[in-house]
Amino acid sequence: MLVIDPAQLAYGDIYKLMIGAIVPRPIAFVSTLDAAGVRNLAPFSYFTACSSNPPMVCFTASVRRGPVPHKDTLTNIEATGEFVVNIVSEEIAAQMNLTAAEVPPDVDEFALSGLTPLASDLVKPPRVAESKFHMECALHQILRLSDQPGGGILVIGRVLRFHILESVLDNGKIDPRRLKAIGRMGGPSTYSYTTSTFDMERPR
Repeated sequence: MLVIDPAQLAYGDIYKLMIGAIVPRPIAFVSTLDAAGVRNLAPFSYFTACSSNPPMVCFTASVRRGPVPHKDTLTNIEATGEFVVNIVSEEIAAQMNLTAAEVPPDVDEFALSGLTPLASDLVKPPRVAESKFHMECALHQILRLSDQPGGGILVIGRVLRFHILESVLDNGKIDPRRLKAIGRMGGPSTYSYTTSTFDMERPR
C-alpha cells in the first residue's frame, strides 16, 4: 500500500487526493443575502450534518488565492448570521452548476441560473423553490481552521426550520429514489446519483 506524507505534497495535490477518496460528497446549495439585500447562491461539497439535538449542519468555505480569499457566501453569513441550505436533486443539477461560476458580488445567482427564490419563514435569505428539501439556518459558529490557500473555514448553522416536498416522503420517511439528490465525486466535473442503494442490517 502506498504511504503518503501530506507534508511532502502541494495543497493542490492533497485536495485532489481527498476529493477522490471522500466520495460521494453531498452538496450544500447555500442561499444568502448580503448586507444590501443582494441574493447569492453557491454550492459547497464539504458539507454534512453535525448534530441532531439541536439540529445543526456545517459546510466548509475554502481559502483561495488572489484578492478574494473566499466565496461571497461566507462574507454574507458573517454580515447577516443567516443562510439556507437547499438540497440539489438531479432535476436542478445544471442550474446549480451555473452558480459555481466566478461572478462579481452584485450578481444575483438566482437570476443567473433561472432558479426561483421562495420566501423563508424565519430567515431573510430565500429558499430555492425547485429544491425538494430546505433548511433555514442561523449561524452558530465559524471556525477558521487555516488561513492558507486550500485551508478551510467551517460554517456551522443551527436549523430553525425544515421544508420537505411531500412527494419525496414514503410513510413519513424520505425516499432517496424520490429525492434524487446528487453528490460530488473526484475531479472537476464528476457527480454521482444516490438512487442506487442496498440494505445491510446493523449487528445487534
